[in-house]
Amino acid sequence: MRSSNASTNACCLQGSPSSQPGTPGPRTGNPGQSSLCTLPYGGNQIPCVTSRATAAWEICLAASKNQLIELLPRKNRASLLGLCEEVELVMSQVLCECGTSTRYAYFPTKGFISLVTSIDGKPVLEVGMVGSEGMLGTQLVLGVAITPLYALVQGAGTAWRVRAATFRKELVNSEPLRVNLDRYAQVTMMQLASSAACLRFHQIGERLARWLLMTQDRAQSDSFHVTHEFLAYMLGVRRVGVTAAAVVLQRQGLIEYQRGDITVLNRLGLEAAACSCYSSDKKAYADVMH
Repeated sequence: MRSSNASTNACCLQGSPSSQPGTPGPRTGNPGQSSLCTLPYGGNQIPCVTSRATAAWEICLAASKNQLIELLPRKNRASLLGLCEEVELVMSQVLCECGTSTRYAYFPTKGFISLVTSIDGKPVLEVGMVGSEGMLGTQLVLGVAITPLYALVQGAGTAWRVRAATFRKELVNSEPLRVNLDRYAQVTMMQLASSAACLRFHQIGERLARWLLMTQDRAQSDSFHVTHEFLAYMLGVRRVGVTAAAVVLQRQGLIEYQRGDITVLNRLGLEAAACSCYSSDKKAYADVMH
């Protein structure tokens, strides 16, 4: 079942004068709980909005639900959304693979995407997450067509999707879009550097707390489903290490964990248990983007 926000966005696209809606894929999971995946191995331009724009399109502009899009002036936001289609982010879906040509840029509105680096052609470690605060396809902003990382859907939801060639043209035509995404590219590089330092210097318990906070932020829910095996894969450690760290957080009353279902019980306590990388990443985004 589609969420009310997703339905509104789909109606907006259908009601806009010259845009085409995306074809929704299947949705999975309980709407009241965010689910996480098991990692697998291996547009037409719309005119500027005028006073005669439809009420549906007005709602669409006001409810784009992606922070990068919402930062744009009204005219530029309308132009970009007119080139996008709304698509489902399906659990475990691989959106792009390392070393392949980039076909689309994605602006998530609900759900989130895991960025995974590879060794010898195999995905081995999560180095970043993208939710409604960002976009997938930052390399296009830098003029690079080849995808640097694996990207797979970790939390099901929806996104605005635009073809790479169309997106590059819009970057040329829209200075506010280009400026905002140049800044976001800087934030992404800062966060990737932070992730590398975190892996090397911080303990598994701190890193697990950070990962849970990042997931909660993007899942927009206190509860989500994830296995120890998946967490170990994402954090680059043995499963026994994740189990021990999760037990400590549970004994401290910060989380509840049972058969893969995690509930954050004490957000402030979890923030105190996390390494400084979590707050540093949030500050970097706020400082650069605002």
